Amino acid sequence: MIDLGLSKIAIIGVVALIVIGPEKLPKVARMAGTLYGRAQRYLHDVKSEVSREIELDELRNLHKEVHESAQSFKDDLQHSVSSQVDEVEALWDGREAMSAHSGSSSSSFLSTTDIERKARDFRRKKVVRTSSVPAWYKHRNGGKTHVLSGAARVRKFRPGSSKSKSSFF
Repeated sequence: MIDLGLSKIAIIGVVALIVIGPEKLPKVARMAGTLYGRAQRYLHDVKSEVSREIELDELRNLHKEVHESAQSFKDDLQHSVSSQVDEVEALWDGREAMSAHSGSSSSSFLSTTDIERKARDFRRKKVVRTSSVPAWYKHRNGGKTHVLSGAARVRKFRPGSSKSKSSFF
């Protein structure tokens, strides 16, 4: 920018007063001020537009890099999953071939008897969880016959609540 000190501005003002005259000097000064303000606004708009374009370009580059890294990660993941699926299929085919030849072998990861036993235990546990216990059995062995809410449990086991059944009023 132009380096204008107080002495230089005073010299310019004296020259303008002599050249333009005292009658037209205020109008010219107002016009110069408005032109200077417009120029500042224009420069500010240009700077902000350039900075927006730079930020937009940086965002585009960042988006491109993220998209490339996501694509490479996706490709790596698909490659590893497909190789693992191939390994599992090979093991499965090998296990079936081994169990067909030797019955239940102890060298395989899980023999068919282990699988059958685990399935049987799972079904048994599921039946135990979902089956209902008869009420006569609950009464005989002290099991719960009905469900209490949290507030009812607090009232039931609060000290002094079972001793006096009278109300406060």
